[in-house]
Amino acid sequence: MIRTHFGAVAIAVIAAVSGCGEDKKVQASGKLTIAIGSVAPLTGGIAHLGKDNENGARLAVEEANAAKIKIGGKDAAFELVSQDDQADPKVGTTVAQKLVDAKVAGVVGHLNSGTSIPASSIYSQAGIPVISGSATNPKLTEQGFKTQFRVVGRDDQQGPAIASYLAATTKPKLAAVIDDATAYGEGIANEVEKTLKAAGVNVLPRERGTDKTTDWKAVLTKVKGRSPDAVFYGGMDATAGALLKQGRELGIKAVFSFGDGACTDKMNELAGDSAEGLLCSQAGIPAQAASKKFLDAYKKRFNVDPILYSPFTYDAANILIEAIRKADSADPAKYLPVLQKLEFAGATGKIAFDGKGDRSDAEMTIFTIKGGKLEPIAIIKGGKTVSYRDFIAQAGEQKSGEAAKK
Repeated sequence: MIRTHFGAVAIAVIAAVSGCGEDKKVQASGKLTIAIGSVAPLTGGIAHLGKDNENGARLAVEEANAAKIKIGGKDAAFELVSQDDQADPKVGTTVAQKLVDAKVAGVVGHLNSGTSIPASSIYSQAGIPVISGSATNPKLTEQGFKTQFRVVGRDDQQGPAIASYLAATTKPKLAAVIDDATAYGEGIANEVEKTLKAAGVNVLPRERGTDKTTDWKAVLTKVKGRSPDAVFYGGMDATAGALLKQGRELGIKAVFSFGDGACTDKMNELAGDSAEGLLCSQAGIPAQAASKKFLDAYKKRFNVDPILYSPFTYDAANILIEAIRKADSADPAKYLPVLQKLEFAGATGKIAFDGKGDRSDAEMTIFTIKGGKLEPIAIIKGGKTVSYRDFIAQAGEQKSGEAAKK
């Protein structure tokens, strides 16, 4: 494995900025401009999450430029050009083709599985590496594309994690599972349902809405009539907040649980007091458990704390640039073999990819909302559950040990 502790690497797209349609160019000053793309929904109901993803990538680009990296003996200038896919599969493929036509060196994105999956074939045909920091549907890396990677876990890891925790801690006898009919929402709901059934929990027939649904009363009234002990919803916070709030207004007493798309502080804003006590999962460590270096730099640069997956897009961008640096080339054909074998010490921990492009040994985190704040309560890794407090303590001991060896 190629090992590196290089901490500042980046992402960028020069497409519309340069107008030349080249992935790299030598400026009059002798600098080599390298373009890599960033794609996320920057408008619509989950624009806050898209901006968080973009911020992580942007920070990595700016740090890479400050590090004055040389590629092929020339000073490298990384440029970030961000694309808005609106969380829409059709728009996602359109912007993917734009980036391909611009001959970008690599891409960080997309945020959603529903846009990542159709876009992945476009990048694959062009031979352009793409790393997602947030798309969790297993299909993304099951297609056999050598250019597709992700630095978060998969739904077939995350779904069992939240479902197993729910089953073990609340011991429901009957559960309702609802999804938003997207690749992400349905995918994680399927995994949760399978795991609950395997744990001996009876599961009601699936209920569905869409990723635009705001009125859940008909679905919830039907669910309430069966009196479930637990409700799981696969979807994003923009729709999950309304579902949770309306469920409580209808008098549903069940424990509500969610996947990473609804595992945000915004749930408290959208659902109010109804959010108290919910359970949810994230496919990775919590943002607040990322490296202090990243957290401090992010807050200083954007004057806000990271929301969800910006530490992962930061790592994704850094990994792309580090592969380019190691290969001493921004040509995807030359740096892709390096990327596939890279072992990287990032803001979210050690990262290496398996043969499919998935992150090896990814963690899952379980959260609750307590006192109006989203709080991590447990980490699940390799099928083992430890309290968040113990996880942080162990991580601190490990870092101290590594520091002592240096």
